[in-house]
Parts: sequence; structure tokens; C-alpha cells
Amino acid sequence: MLGGPGRGTRISLSYFTRTVRLGFRSLWMHRLRSFLTVLGIVFGVASVIAMLAVGEGASHEAQEQIRRLGSSNIILRSLKPPEEEKASTSRSYVSEYGLTYADLERIRATIPGVTVVVPARVIRQYVWHIAHRVDCDILGTVPWYLEMHHARVVAGRYFTTSEMAASQNVCVLDAPMAEILFPLDSPLGRSVRVGSDYYRVIGLMEPEVQTPNGNAAQNEAAAAYRMYIPLTTAKNRFGEVLLKRRTGSFEAEKVELHEATVKVARQEEVIETAAIVGDILDRDRKKKDYELVVPLELLRQAERTKQIFNVVLGSIAAISLLVGGIGIMNIMLATVTERTREIGIRRALGAKRRDIVVQFVIETVILSCSGGLIGVALGIGIPFAIRRFADMVTIITPWSPVIAFSISALVGTVFGIYPALRAARMDPVEALRHE
Repeated sequence: MLGGPGRGTRISLSYFTRTVRLGFRSLWMHRLRSFLTVLGIVFGVASVIAMLAVGEGASHEAQEQIRRLGSSNIILRSLKPPEEEKASTSRSYVSEYGLTYADLERIRATIPGVTVVVPARVIRQYVWHIAHRVDCDILGTVPWYLEMHHARVVAGRYFTTSEMAASQNVCVLDAPMAEILFPLDSPLGRSVRVGSDYYRVIGLMEPEVQTPNGNAAQNEAAAAYRMYIPLTTAKNRFGEVLLKRRTGSFEAEKVELHEATVKVARQEEVIETAAIVGDILDRDRKKKDYELVVPLELLRQAERTKQIFNVVLGSIAAISLLVGGIGIMNIMLATVTERTREIGIRRALGAKRRDIVVQFVIETVILSCSGGLIGVALGIGIPFAIRRFADMVTIITPWSPVIAFSISALVGTVFGIYPALRAARMDPVEALRHE
């Protein structure tokens, strides 16, 4: 039983089963040491799966936000030049900057690939309903804004072309904003007040998404509450000159359009069209008073960032697995020393070097595979716990547990070969003399 198969015979199934059973018995005799040995593999595998799940979830969420902005869209925003920011803080000042209706007409007339243009004005005001008040961005835009921005009305409807042509006082509110203004009843059909004007609520909409990789001011604006009204209504009620009063001074801004979205017919032409749009806007400008955002470029950048992120996380986790493999090799070397007399007895009874190598390699594989299985279970559980308690999006890809377990088995096998060879090379006579 202690010997191996005869010379020239292949390893039979019964021999392999007997060797595996013996390996389990040897490891179970030192189960605490075996468990501590595989902890490096457990945490290495778990960290691979968990970190990749967190990275995949963050990347997926960023890419979904970019896709909602539209991969065929080009987003233009009015940007106040820094020199005017400095001048307006020191004295009463009237500044004129940003996008104009003439800019959009030139873009539409010059570039044949442009199919739709969505202009918008943004006015920061308080919106009232009885005693409830919300500081929000009032967005004056067009009826096809929803289609361009992939926004969704969750209740009621959006305003129509006829309502915009008639400059009617109708509005659509962000759903969270409506909960503040109307905490006890439905806002549909009710009215809200802005200054001295009243607007009838006809719909509720999902909040706007933030622009990834944007600056803090942009993200703050995207995260603010929004109220949507027809562009003509915004122009008639608020005009084109916006006043901002401060202690001892005032600031007036003349901005025709705060933002605009340009849709390109073919996605392959988005990058080239964006460059042409930038040239058109720069042609008659002495200062940089606009910002151009291309969601398709952001999407490609997010994909590249995801790849880099996965490589970095995988490298960190691979180091953990490497440390675990070194731990296994260290313990197996100590085990060889402890079992020197056992090895001598087996060699004396007819076991060949191959049998000794197989025995110790199988024990190493059992350790690494056991640690890999425990690590896979822990690695799958961690992302679910993060999603539940930290409210973060995590995505476990099907290949990450497979790759993590395969690497753990490979690491354990590779680091177990040297101790196995060292045991097989012992001189049987010297091994039997060992106390």
C-alpha cells in the first residue's frame, strides 16, 4: 500500500484515488497549519474577484451615464471667461459671452451631418409652492430634448411644440424636487411659482445624469434640481440679461444660450464633426467662452481606463496569490523535513521517486484548490455585501472566478514542485537514520 505501481505501468485510477486520500489524511492531521497556509490563497482569490467586481461596476456605471448623454451627440456649454470672472467680482459689470442662436444656425448650415440641434437656457431661481421652496435650475428648452438626452418622464407628459409656440406657462419637474414641493399630494395639474409667474405642472422626470470627467461646477449643476419649461417661455419671462445682485454691486450677464446639443447622423463622424464645430465657434471669437464635450470620446476614455484599472487590480491581487504560493512552499518544505523518516520507509518498501513527487504535489494541489474554492465563495460574497451596505454597483463577470481559481491552482502546483523534488531526491538510507 505504501509503494507505487510497478515499473513501466501508468498511474491507475485506484492509485490516484489512494494517493489523494493519503494526502487528505496527512493534511487533516495538521488541519490548523493547513488552514493557516491556505489563507494567503483565500485572500488572494477573494481580492481578485472582489476588486474586479467593484472596478467593473464603477466602469459600467460611468459608461452608462455617458451612453445616456448620447454617443452620437456633441454637447456645447457656455463658459464664462476667467478674465470676466475677475472683473465682475470687483465692480458692477455687464458681461456678454456664450453660445448664440447664430452659432447654432451656422453649425446647422455648414455641417451636413448635423440632424438635430437642441438649444437650452439655464436660469437659477427659487421655485415655490405655498410655504415650500426649492433652489433649482430652470431649463428652457425644446420638446425634443427628451429624445436627445435619453431622459424619461415618470409621470404625466412633456410639453409639446404647440405649447412652446404659444409660450405657455407649463413645466416638468424633477421627481425628487416634486417630492419637496408637494410632500403630501400629486403635483400634476397643480401650480408652482417663480417670482410673480405661475407654471402648471404637467409632468415629472428622472434627474439628469452627471457628465463623467467634468469639473466640479458642471457636476454640481447636473446634480441640481431642475424644472423644464419651453424655450420661448424662458426667453419671454426672463429675457436674455440675467442680474445677480451683491452687496454694493451687481453683475449682469447676457447669455442667449447656456447649452446646446448637436446630434450627428453617423456615429463614425462624431469626432470629425466635433472638430469642425470647434473651428466654426472659434472663427468669430476673441475669447474662449464655450466648452465642447464629446460623450463618445468620454466613452472610449472610460473603456481605456477600465482596462488599465483591471490590469492594476489584477496585478495587486496576483501579488497576494504569489505571497500565498510562497507560504505553501514554505510549509511544504517544513513538512518534507518532518516526514523524512516516512519518506525513507516508503522508498525502502519500493516506492519510486515519482511516487514521492506525486504524493507531495497532490497535497500541494489540495491546499491551493481548497484555498481557491474558499476564496471564490468569499470573493463572490464581498461584492454582494458592498452592494447591500455601501449602495455601490458591483458586477461579477463570469470569467473572474474561473481565472482566479485557475491561477490559485497553478500557483500552488508550481510552488509545490520544488518541495516534492527535494523529498524525492532524499537518500533512503539517510532518511531511515533520521530521528
